[in-house]
Amino acid sequence: LQPNSARVLVNGKALDKPVAEIRIGEVLEIRPGERIALDGLVLDGQSFVDESMLTGEPIPVEKAQNAQVIGGTVNQTGSLQIKVQQVGANTVLAHIIRLVEQAQGSKLPIQGLVDRITLWFVPAVMVAALLTFITWLIFAPAPAPALSLALVNAVAVLIIACPCAMGLATPTSIMVGTGRAAQLGILFRQGQALQNLKDVQVIAVDKTGTLTEGKPQLTDFAVTDTQQEDRVLAVVAAVEQQSEHPIAQAIVNAALERQLQIPSISEFQSITGMGVQAMVDGQNIQIGADRFMNSLNINTDEFSEHAQQLGEQGKSPLYAAVDGRLAAMLAVSDPIKTSSKAAVDHLHAQGLKVAMITGDNQHTANAIAKQLGIDHVVAQVMPEGKVEAVKQLQEQYGRVAYVGDGINDAPALAAADVGIAIGTGTDIAMDAADVVLMSGHLTGVINALALSKATLRNISQNLFWAFAYNIALIPVAAGILYPFNGTLLSPVLAATAMALSSVFVVTNALRLRSFKAPLAAL
Repeated sequence: LQPNSARVLVNGKALDKPVAEIRIGEVLEIRPGERIALDGLVLDGQSFVDESMLTGEPIPVEKAQNAQVIGGTVNQTGSLQIKVQQVGANTVLAHIIRLVEQAQGSKLPIQGLVDRITLWFVPAVMVAALLTFITWLIFAPAPAPALSLALVNAVAVLIIACPCAMGLATPTSIMVGTGRAAQLGILFRQGQALQNLKDVQVIAVDKTGTLTEGKPQLTDFAVTDTQQEDRVLAVVAAVEQQSEHPIAQAIVNAALERQLQIPSISEFQSITGMGVQAMVDGQNIQIGADRFMNSLNINTDEFSEHAQQLGEQGKSPLYAAVDGRLAAMLAVSDPIKTSSKAAVDHLHAQGLKVAMITGDNQHTANAIAKQLGIDHVVAQVMPEGKVEAVKQLQEQYGRVAYVGDGINDAPALAAADVGIAIGTGTDIAMDAADVVLMSGHLTGVINALALSKATLRNISQNLFWAFAYNIALIPVAAGILYPFNGTLLSPVLAATAMALSSVFVVTNALRLRSFKAPLAAL
């Protein structure tokens, strides 16, 4: 997917240069129809880029100044100038290649069963060949040469029983299945996840960035002192500017839209699962959910009724305190992804339960769950609470797959039977997951489930025919038909039949290349 060379701008002139020699900071010129060589940032130009190799989605993505582009994707309509940010093994494409290779080289639990059977199968075949030799040596009908018949039939048994097809049955299907998954924007970091995924009973999901867009907007802002409204919003935005959470960005954007002067801060601290705090102009600013205010002994009753109304509307109320005194309540709304409802409905159609585990407040969580038809809701939980919620679901229903995108999802991703990270999320979440969905849509879970079942079904077909083939033809090679119609299997024909069994297994595995995703990302 990566081109061998690219056009590098040097003193205003475009020069062709091997990709291996390009360094971070150099500027590339990407013409219409060309494949982007390396990860970078758009400095100039506007175009649409086909990112289907990354996300599996066919719709081109618009790119303009300051947009990120990924090596291996295809520029379509316009010309772009990009500043190289990653080269070599650090590019997204190289990371994808490593993940796919790691998954393709791993053994599934079903392969362990094959190995145990083969452990006994090979000695059993050796014994069968020896018995064939002895039987023909003793009972060969005259005037046939007994030693010749015994040797030929024993060799035919050894050749026809070669366990090549059994050995190929699992790894070929894994290789083709994980490769096809990568084309669809699904990366299996652990090969075992390919097998475990088909057995899950519950799909547990995070809310922000998974069910929702992760791009919330500030919809409500109430202060205890109306004369200080702009001042409070400015200091809150100053603190939130240091946070990576999408809700924080919504607050900052609201302050910028009002053209407020955002002050500098010091002593910033992020308290996982609670909120953030910092010093602004000598004042201690603390921002977070109601549980954070409760831990600080700050009374929020002034806004409790309003907060409940907002939560029922699917909005997330937050509180801000200045020097230990309640100063404001903010409400943020995060629109639900258009693909979420279709994905939840499809999971229900397959007989799976869908649970939502979120750190958001109960009213907001219930409102989102009602809109999407989610079966089980766990809200207002810390990261360790998400782990406990996953364990409870495992005890109640069985195997659980957890889908998340944030730092606070990493423990739950690791605790679940299968951890599925949204590729648009944080690196730590993806590192803790078994599967990564590059598209950022929940529909990728449906496609991963379907591909998992298709791959395991393909492996089962391969194993059945490999074993059935041996069980059926070993007796023929041993000469069981000879007393009835004089049929003996030549070692040459046995070798041909053995090779054809391997060809059948490989050909059957290659059928996975034509796997069609049941749901396209919406």
